[in-house]
Amino acid sequence: MSPQPVDPLKPYQGRFEPRNALPAGGRSKEDVYQELATMAAEENARWQSGQVSGTFYHAGEAHREFLNRVCALFTHVNTIQFDLCPSMFKMESEVIAMTARMLNAEAALARNPADQVCGTMTSGGSESILMAMKVYRDRGRAEKGVTAPEIVMPDTAHPAFDKAGEYFGIRMVHVPVAAPDFRVDPRRVEDAITPNTVAVVGSAGNYPYGLIDPLEDLSAIAIERGIGFHVDGCLGGFILPWIERLGYPVPPFDFRLPGVTSMSADTHKYGYALKGTSVVLYANPRLRRYQYFNVPDWPGGMYASPTAAGSRSGGLTAAAWASMVYLGEEGYLEAARRIMAVADALKAGIGTIPELTIIGQPTFVISFRSDEVDIYHVNDFMKTRGWRYNCLQLPPALHFCVTLPQTDVSGLAERMTADLREAVAYAREKAGTMAETTALYGLAGSLDGNRQITELVYGVFDHLFGV
Repeated sequence: MSPQPVDPLKPYQGRFEPRNALPAGGRSKEDVYQELATMAAEENARWQSGQVSGTFYHAGEAHREFLNRVCALFTHVNTIQFDLCPSMFKMESEVIAMTARMLNAEAALARNPADQVCGTMTSGGSESILMAMKVYRDRGRAEKGVTAPEIVMPDTAHPAFDKAGEYFGIRMVHVPVAAPDFRVDPRRVEDAITPNTVAVVGSAGNYPYGLIDPLEDLSAIAIERGIGFHVDGCLGGFILPWIERLGYPVPPFDFRLPGVTSMSADTHKYGYALKGTSVVLYANPRLRRYQYFNVPDWPGGMYASPTAAGSRSGGLTAAAWASMVYLGEEGYLEAARRIMAVADALKAGIGTIPELTIIGQPTFVISFRSDEVDIYHVNDFMKTRGWRYNCLQLPPALHFCVTLPQTDVSGLAERMTADLREAVAYAREKAGTMAETTALYGLAGSLDGNRQITELVYGVFDHLFGV
């Protein structure tokens, strides 16, 4: 009898007893720990090879162990209860201040003494983006009487902006990007602005290609139209400053631009903190006030929270603070130097393969496409060699995001280049056939296809969560 195929989304079925109800007497601590340790070891082995794009942004096992020790000191602490745990106020305000300084808050202050850059910590990039979009919606209503708010964003901006639109009743106006630049065209952004527009969005850099939008032009448009301008630095906010300092041609992307009124930057990516923290910054406290939430007449007492979350674990705040203070400028600069050495080698290797075209002028995220072979066949082959790229669509492409784990693997760029050469040859042989990688994207050519994709994705969620 042949063995049952393993469900790739549920590889532990049949290996560990399912827990569909609380165990009657509980299990021993060691038993519980060993089961979890087995899962962790197997899953860590995948990204420790250096062949996984992005995903794991940590600065080595010693750093992670240090952060876990710090986190354990405050895991029981609720960050919203500052009176009982004033350490939370100290650490969160300092994380915000350090991030603001890194992103050139002094430039805003020099232009206008009232523009004291400020912000809050959040649970991640999505919440940072959500909070900023809420701010612009509420400011537009309060200060301009806008009741049908619109925000203009490039197609390449993170889907969290669309999530904000759905959650908060904001019409998100998409502006397409196109070859050869693959960055948003400022003229098209300006054309999309209406009297209901409360803000525009740009990325530094965007997730698909790692490219920085023409932020200087968008800044000028925002000033001229008297609207907000949010720069999404969730991905690049904690690495672009150091890449720039290394001498790479990075255009201004932060509060040096006078039109920038808010930014998001993830401490849990290239800030090398534990997962679950981000920072959202505003050009002045007046803007930040629109983020706060308050119910003054609740029977349980006046309720107020600065972000979408109520309770948050102080352990994550402490770990973010510890990571930044421990690494310091020298640590971040050295991490960027190591990452860019690998990224430069990868770009050079991909550039020697005529069938592949690198998109734009990337830094730490290298995206590439092909006009000669099906790039999804290339991905099919690379998966057999253990590589995990991020697959892009519109147009079809792949990207590889370099993080510190890649810098610990000798000969990574040479190995990837050699495997890509074989992958291109494989893709030529498979010309005219359907690639496995296209199964999801192949449905996206029509409205009905998009409905099928939605049903497919939601079905996966139902499967994962046991429905």
